[in-house]
Amino acid sequence: MLAFTSFANAASIINSNETITVTIKGVPQMEQIKISAEYVIDARGYLFMPFIEGGIKASGLDSSALARKIESAYRNAEIYTTPTITIITRRDVAEAETIAKIVTVGGKVGRPGPVPYRENMTLYQAVLAAGDANEFGAMNRVELFRNGKRYVYNLKRVDSEHKNLKVYPNDTITVPQTNWRGQ
Repeated sequence: MLAFTSFANAASIINSNETITVTIKGVPQMEQIKISAEYVIDARGYLFMPFIEGGIKASGLDSSALARKIESAYRNAEIYTTPTITIITRRDVAEAETIAKIVTVGGKVGRPGPVPYRENMTLYQAVLAAGDANEFGAMNRVELFRNGKRYVYNLKRVDSEHKNLKVYPNDTITVPQTNWRGQ
């Protein structure tokens, strides 16, 4: 959760008419329940929070700057002494969900490891995203591991339908080393 929060706080600029989720810590539990919720930034770019009169100008700020501004407003109004605010926009959530989706590519590729998953990504695209197979990679025996099962595909042939095979988040692909025959 900490990594997600850090990502969300470093996210994009907040706009008018945008929905954000505000979470407050460092205050009594009953106060957290009153304040932690979804809010809509009004058409003029203001956010209206419980106990803060006049609203807070939110549009044009990133999530982190807005969180610090809300904390200051509560401290300056002497409502809370140590509030900690977290702001998450719907865009932050969508981006985090996309980033969380990966395909792992290993073996004889340029950059083995996680590859960001894209909707409708193919087996061939995933291997290419990992830096393509090097001279020792057996593209005719690419292994796909999905749901505990192993599948072997030939990506070497130009007309191979295996190149268009869809991959899914959490799939693991391995490009094995070529054998003594170079295959």
